[in-house]
Amino acid sequence: MIATLNGRLKLRDPGRLIVETAGVGYEIFVPLNTYYRMPSVGAEVELEIRQIVREDAILLYGFATASEKQAFDLLMSVQHVGAKLALAVLSVLSPKDLAAAITHDDVERLDAVPGVGAKVAERIVRELRDKTGGLTSDHFGADDCGLSRRTYQRRITSGRCGLGIDQPRL
Repeated sequence: MIATLNGRLKLRDPGRLIVETAGVGYEIFVPLNTYYRMPSVGAEVELEIRQIVREDAILLYGFATASEKQAFDLLMSVQHVGAKLALAVLSVLSPKDLAAAITHDDVERLDAVPGVGAKVAERIVRELRDKTGGLTSDHFGADDCGLSRRTYQRRITSGRCGLGIDQPRL
């Protein structure tokens, strides 16, 4: 099972990325919230991955944060919610917003997501009411944009050099 994937971003389309790792390009379906957090093509990225094996395909779904992945898993546990609908919900609502909508029985907010009808919105609220505790905290922080720690460090070093600031000596 693939849990995380890091590599060079080869393709960046809304809802779909291709990440190259060790010469292999992996097609990864992502919610729009994750897509908007991705750097430009050619940059290093690191994604949380949910691998789904079907009879006719092996599909990878990627997320910028662990809480997005957890929200995806929770949505997938609801009857009549598949991967595409879970991605649609996470494209409109952050995990914190999703948790708030479920906690406050805000069926209208979920019903506003394209593809989610009133019955499915009610089912999401009913089935996930007691399961949203972990969605309100984000393990990677609000500024995480899918970059690896090494890429962050390189960008910081480059920025400091560009500003003429000496690197700290360790």
